[in-house]
Amino acid sequence: MMHGGGGGGDGGYVGRMSMVAGIPLQAADPADGRQCPFFEELNAVFLERANNTQRLLLESDSIASPSKKKLKRLSGDRSSSDEFPEDEEDENGSDEERLSRSRKKKADSSRGGQRAAGIRELLQEFLQQQRRMELRWQDTVERRAQERRALEHEWRLSMEKLERDRLLLEQAWREREEQRRMREESRAEKRDALLTTLLNKLIQDDDL
Repeated sequence: MMHGGGGGGDGGYVGRMSMVAGIPLQAADPADGRQCPFFEELNAVFLERANNTQRLLLESDSIASPSKKKLKRLSGDRSSSDEFPEDEEDENGSDEERLSRSRKKKADSSRGGQRAAGIRELLQEFLQQQRRMELRWQDTVERRAQERRALEHEWRLSMEKLERDRLLLEQAWREREEQRRMREESRAEKRDALLTTLLNKLIQDDDL
């Protein structure tokens, strides 16, 4: 049976359970990080289960103690009575001892079963909690991957739009340049035609 204060008893019991479960619960130096990535959650779960198990053990001891006291009173009454033969008292004493040993074995077996059940429950809860954390982590990773893909898609669309705008601007500039060149050529042709007309007129005037 476990005795002592809540701090010392809980620590020893949690330590033994952590050794059975194969899970280190000792906090490391904050500068070096923690041995367990989910130390705070696990520590709280183990302490709660240890307190519950200790309370069950204390309750079972308190239930068993009245029976032990009753057996002691019966033994004392029978030993002080002279109405029964000595061999019958020995036989009754042997029966009481066997009954006491049987009850003690049952109590020890019950305690062992409770401890084993508590450890199994702790392990199952730990595995379930770790699975939930893994699922949350996977959801977070998948959500971030989707966000990254969405941003990349948006960036590609933006780049494609910029490229289209650049091509349109370049095409508009080329069209304006072509129109300017055509206007200059038209003006040059008109100028040449005018000069030719003037020269021909001057030549005709000289001939007259």
